[in-house]
Amino acid sequence: MTEAARSLRVIEEGPAYWRVVFDYPPFNIADATLFQDLQNLLVRIDASRSLRVVVFESASPDFFLAHFDLTGKTSNVTTAVGPSGMPILMDTYVRLTKSPVVSIAKIRGCVRGACSEFVLACDMRFASRENTRLGQPEVGVGVNPGGGGTERLPPLVGRGRALEIILSANDFDGETAERYGYVNRALPDAELDGFVDALARRIASFDRRPIAAAKKLVNQVSLAKRRSSPRRPQLVPDRADLARSATAHPDPAKARTATGPRFRETLAGSARHLS
Repeated sequence: MTEAARSLRVIEEGPAYWRVVFDYPPFNIADATLFQDLQNLLVRIDASRSLRVVVFESASPDFFLAHFDLTGKTSNVTTAVGPSGMPILMDTYVRLTKSPVVSIAKIRGCVRGACSEFVLACDMRFASRENTRLGQPEVGVGVNPGGGGTERLPPLVGRGRALEIILSANDFDGETAERYGYVNRALPDAELDGFVDALARRIASFDRRPIAAAKKLVNQVSLAKRRSSPRRPQLVPDRADLARSATAHPDPAKARTATGPRFRETLAGSARHLS
């Protein structure tokens, strides 16, 4: 069974296993529409008593989710409060992480900024070795990662590599992302679909209660480790950082020189599409 929203399609492979396909051409931009669809999806996920695993993927081989909308058409994503009491962007990611349902990102193409933070909020990430570009480019355009990148990356990749990812504002390919711990595995593109589908179906075949309990315990241990650090990293990003990440660079010329040509090309195309 398939149900479509404005920016994504939900394919129910069975009661315990759903595939969510981002289909928001041409770039799968993370704007107000996409976040509203994700919020509606979370309501459906919470309401299902049989669901065990959700796989997120893209209809486009070039863009899993490209990046946060930079044209100002994000409505109240960074200000309105979601069911958790946090702004919509943070609310979406934290509820996904805390959900008893397992979330898997199957990554092909570009995933930058707030969209990188979306896959970091998923429980597992599997990437195409030949066709993945992951990054946190915010510093390159004069802002900070505001959706959890600074909080979620260090426990996964270590402090030095987290700083490399964030401060370089560079893209990281699938092989490097696997080596760093940014993703669980990078697989040959031809093997990615079969691997993720087999894993999802295996998880979906197990009882829901131990899946939910195991995920909750792992979350608790992960958060406990974070609290032992000098500056207690949070699952929830700092609201001031989020506000800064949603503002334009004070010097547009400096922002243009701080990013690579592929990133500039993507931003220009996105602006044309959304203006």
